[in-house]
Amino acid sequence: MTRLDLDGDVVDLLQALIDVESVSGNEQELADAVEAALTGRAHLQLTRFGNNVVARTDLGRESRVVVAGHLDTVPVAGNLPSTRTTLVGDDGLDGVEVITGRGSCDMKAGVAVALSCAATLLEPSRDVTWIFYDNEEVQADLNGLGLLAEAHPELLAGDFAVLGEPSNAVVEGGCQGTLRVTITLTGTAAHSARAWMGHNAIHDAADLLGRLAAYEPRTVDIDGLTYREGLNAVKITGGIAGNVIPDRCEVQINHRFAPDRTVEQAFAHVAEVFDGYELVLSDSSPGALPGLDRPAAQEFIAAVGGDPAPKFGWTDVARFSQLGVPAVNFGPGNPSKAHADDEFCPVAEVYACRDALLRWLG
Repeated sequence: MTRLDLDGDVVDLLQALIDVESVSGNEQELADAVEAALTGRAHLQLTRFGNNVVARTDLGRESRVVVAGHLDTVPVAGNLPSTRTTLVGDDGLDGVEVITGRGSCDMKAGVAVALSCAATLLEPSRDVTWIFYDNEEVQADLNGLGLLAEAHPELLAGDFAVLGEPSNAVVEGGCQGTLRVTITLTGTAAHSARAWMGHNAIHDAADLLGRLAAYEPRTVDIDGLTYREGLNAVKITGGIAGNVIPDRCEVQINHRFAPDRTVEQAFAHVAEVFDGYELVLSDSSPGALPGLDRPAAQEFIAAVGGDPAPKFGWTDVARFSQLGVPAVNFGPGNPSKAHADDEFCPVAEVYACRDALLRWLG
């Protein structure tokens, strides 16, 4: 079994985490290593649920916070093992020391920070629940945090939560909601040499694409953060052969919406844009309001510093929001490097996030 040294340098810990391949569905080795590293620490109570590891303090503090991070990554693309290197020639990053490798940004850097803090904070100012979970990068019904919430909701209880997703080491509030719909267009098949005898379903997609091209997405201000929405075709399928007029075309459309709308309201908006068409909802997840006006959030922002930003994309802060727990994203790494083949995380941000959590909880 891989041995994780939680008492050593947090960047060395990050490299050890990266070097244990943990693509979604293959997290057991890393979960075993995390559990073993936390076992025997007298200030922590451990719970293992599948490949999810929960470590809690129980010091009778007036408040409890949750710090969570996922163990899994997207598939490896020739970017293991990890390396420690200095960037050369990158715009604005020349001379910056980074850790490269799959998961370095999304989000083993955040996991390394949390594990280091969990081991260091013997008597935190607040009781803390540290959660390390699996299957975040795949479909929602496999998400370890979601399954944990269903089986043991008491383990996610808290007054405030921090998700260690990459956020450039600044607080990112809330997250966008997302939904996908499919519109199916039908025509009449015919030989392409006698096209007038058929009706081309792909050509009918021109109206849908025209509506999308003309669409102007909202920008919404919430708690001083500006969320930008989006409505885009993300997949088109149709046609069966090079000499057949297609009688069917499917257009898949993704809507990213600000957290002031529910899934139902967002779907109603999309249905209005595509009035006259039948929409089939294939996937949806609600957003999360930033909640930066909450006292716990204000204390966290004051402790870690920086100007909060909105989170573009969906993260598991939405799960905490649904449970009534205000949550923010805060972790090392640039979100634009998540899932990239040249994924990396700046070393300085790993230290900055670790030190910020220690200030807040120390």
